[in-house]
Amino acid sequence: MAPRAAATTTGGVAFRVRALLLLLLAVIGAVLAGAAPASAHAALTGSDPQQGAVVGRAPTQVSLTFSEKVAMSDNSVRVLDPKGKRVDTGKATDLGGTTYGVKLHSGLPDGTFTVTYQVVSADSHPVSGAFTFSIGAPSQTSVALSDPAVGGGVVGALYGVGRYVSYAGFILLVGGAAFVLACWQRGAGVRPVQRLVVSGWLALTGATLALLLLRGSYVGSGKVGDIFDLTLLGQVLQTKAGAALVSRLLLLAAGALFIAVLFGAYARRDEADVTDASGRSDASDKGDGSDKGRVDVDAEKRDLTFGLAIGGAVVAAGLAASWAMAEHASTGIQAGLAMPVDVLHLLAVAVWLGGLSALLVALFRAPAETQIDAVAVRRFSRLAFGSVTVLATTGIYQSWRQVGSWSALTGTWYGQLLLIKIGLVAVLVGIAWISRRWTAQLSEAPQAKALATARAELRTKQPTKVPANSRDSSSGGSDSRDMDSRDSNSRDSKSGDSRRAAQLARQQAAVDTTRQKRLRDADPARAGLRRSVLAEAGVAVVLLAVTTVLTSTEPGRTEEAAQQATSSSSQRSGPLSLKLPFDTGGQDGKGTAEVTLDPARVGGNEMHVFVERPNGKAFDVPEVKVAFTLEAKKIGPLPVTPDRIATGHWSAIGVQIPMAGDWEIAVTVRTSDIDQTTVTKNAKIG
Repeated sequence: MAPRAAATTTGGVAFRVRALLLLLLAVIGAVLAGAAPASAHAALTGSDPQQGAVVGRAPTQVSLTFSEKVAMSDNSVRVLDPKGKRVDTGKATDLGGTTYGVKLHSGLPDGTFTVTYQVVSADSHPVSGAFTFSIGAPSQTSVALSDPAVGGGVVGALYGVGRYVSYAGFILLVGGAAFVLACWQRGAGVRPVQRLVVSGWLALTGATLALLLLRGSYVGSGKVGDIFDLTLLGQVLQTKAGAALVSRLLLLAAGALFIAVLFGAYARRDEADVTDASGRSDASDKGDGSDKGRVDVDAEKRDLTFGLAIGGAVVAAGLAASWAMAEHASTGIQAGLAMPVDVLHLLAVAVWLGGLSALLVALFRAPAETQIDAVAVRRFSRLAFGSVTVLATTGIYQSWRQVGSWSALTGTWYGQLLLIKIGLVAVLVGIAWISRRWTAQLSEAPQAKALATARAELRTKQPTKVPANSRDSSSGGSDSRDMDSRDSNSRDSKSGDSRRAAQLARQQAAVDTTRQKRLRDADPARAGLRRSVLAEAGVAVVLLAVTTVLTSTEPGRTEEAAQQATSSSSQRSGPLSLKLPFDTGGQDGKGTAEVTLDPARVGGNEMHVFVERPNGKAFDVPEVKVAFTLEAKKIGPLPVTPDRIATGHWSAIGVQIPMAGDWEIAVTVRTSDIDQTTVTKNAKIG
């Protein structure tokens, strides 16, 4: 029955661990499947010419305005004519503030032009997009933007996985080490806890190296072949994101030294301290001065603990700063305050969730002889409460800074993710409260009693040795005839002994596993605590995934600003030019009327009307009239009678547009005393 019980116990633990891993993979898979290329963190808030604008004359340059500073290369902005040929000079210039421009060649033809841009925002995320404008009149264009969006494809997916792994490694490294130093110093000598912290260091180091190699392709071509391009790597090292990744690697080297001391000299000192404590009473009775030596050992241990705490805190803060200096906190409003707040936020998350992971390992995987005690669990409970307090305080500030309004909280993807994160934190706090109740019920007595019983059983169950000559001494020489028989069967006996030894070893292992289970389950409250902590860890995995998605999602404040800019640009703002072909029906009655309105905004505008024959020459017509109607608001028609300036040229100053909207512009052209016609076209003004 013992082997079956042991198998059941081992299978239960393995099932829980597998379930947790499957949950992690499912969450990551859902996130990666649902989030296409990383969202832009710098939004295009304006351009000149504006998106969809129709201008009368070819501009000399195209300018783009973003919501924050961006990094540009010579080919970051491209302007393509209707045939797909580049018409820009290729070198982008900083025009001041957050506006950038690129010069255009002269003599551009009429038609629709496409502007594409690919830049890197101030918080290190790639941004790409495109828009069109037209010269003279819209036309067909052969430009097809079939390339994958920046940050997408295989490289984008790998970069996203690297971000998840780096955050998870940071949490396990910092949180696991903090748990050992602040809550359970005996855990420094426990193998499963050591493996947890070392795994965190390996994951963070490997992910950082991968992100450094992927970075150039991630913000550039997106090609897998460019991952190992040393030229791109050199360019990455000169950027803010590259400097942050290199700094993280240097800090991880210091972290390796910290781990070596924590699980080396510190763990050995703690083991020696426990051994010394077991025999301290006998030594003190002898009066040999061991109390003084004990004091010295305690002082050395306190000094080592203090040194490790200071060094570990510096390394952990530096690692957190490597994110803060290159991501959301480094740009936007109050960046000087936001970066230290972000460092505190990341440290609080690591101490809470990493410590929770270490507690889970201690409850499920630590040997019974070094089972975590109630005092350590209570210490972690207080530490976790402090971390949650810091997390809530810094999270409120970050939410205000990144969201900015109630509408952005519910109307943007970032705000919705933030609400999900808040809900998960609330669930975690609720489960933690249940764990705290189990912690309060922990009893050390049953654990100690079961441990003593197990050790007594181990001492009493010693193998019984049978003297080799016992049978000979009792039988004298009468058994000499059996010697040949025993010799002939010696090989079979050795083979049988080996099989029996292997079977006994398996049985002994099963008995040991059963004993370990009995020791762990000696206190019912401890079993309840393990279940609640396992539930906490499951929710924490989902919380980590959501948090990582938040760091790669456009902040609600920026997204809302971009939406407003798009809405504004959809309302015509800027010089407007429309060409309206007409035919009055009489002899020589065909031509084109071109209406320009500057600046095409609410208020006073300057209007010009150019009338041309089909061959492009000026058409001297007797009369031109224009009327504006905003059907959606029941405004108009508002008549305008321009003055004749020259042959085929009519003008009016101070044309009043009372409201922004989609206006109908009607042009009436009279080519003779009896031949006239009215042509209309809609345009955004405002």
